[in-house]
Amino acid sequence: MERLSLNQITTKRWSLPEAIAGCAENGVGWIAPWRDKVAEIGVDEAAKLLKKHGVRVSSLCRGGFLTGITPEGSPVDGVADTREAIDEAAALGTDVLVLVVGGIADNDLAGSRQRVADGLGELAPYALERGVRLGLEPLHPMQCAERSVLSTLDQALALAEEHPAEAVGVVVDEFHVWWDPRVEESIAKAAGRILGFHVCDQLVPLTDTFLGRALPGDGPIDHRRLRSCVEAAGYLGPIEVEVFNAQLWQQPGDQVIRQMITSYAEHVA
Repeated sequence: MERLSLNQITTKRWSLPEAIAGCAENGVGWIAPWRDKVAEIGVDEAAKLLKKHGVRVSSLCRGGFLTGITPEGSPVDGVADTREAIDEAAALGTDVLVLVVGGIADNDLAGSRQRVADGLGELAPYALERGVRLGLEPLHPMQCAERSVLSTLDQALALAEEHPAEAVGVVVDEFHVWWDPRVEESIAKAAGRILGFHVCDQLVPLTDTFLGRALPGDGPIDHRRLRSCVEAAGYLGPIEVEVFNAQLWQQPGDQVIRQMITSYAEHVA
């Protein structure tokens, strides 16, 4: 249980103060806040609350969109925004910033991936100076068009390896990689660069490619197998439970966090 982290999206109804207090009250020592929730109270106030409750930040979600394309289709300066996110991560006391790199720009997949590589080239030195590591999170291929032109761990690792391990690594999210026939080999290859491990399950049948997640144990993913793979590769850090699920989000936060603790204990820990 000492490794369990609440990724704040799992309790979407909670504000950041509520989520921090909820973690403290339920013995969850880690949290992964989302930047929009941090912005509601400000970075300084968030840092004070974390210190007050003794809750540590496993990662900050999220930077990226280096292709310039967001899920809503609106343009963004992903490099500038990620610089701000790096500073926020440092202020919150975490050394991991999760990156979702962005969808396809101008219907050019190869060009979009090059934009990601170029953006990392600008950002890696900035992150290294501030003691923050950039965690490339590949997303399932079904989200390639609007969210991430990196679809596999191998792709993410190839970009990460162009930079020092102290600056750029990868995040292993079960929902996005469990299907990959190379996942075990890819995780082993990522030894020394795994910056985070996110757990959840996939709903069956999958009717929503974004919200089709569930708490561990409610789907087909073998959580202990994947956990053993990341541990064999040297990752012994926090394990974030990250669930995008509209029905779960309708429930009170204190109810959700209790369910999360139970599912984690039974199927992951």
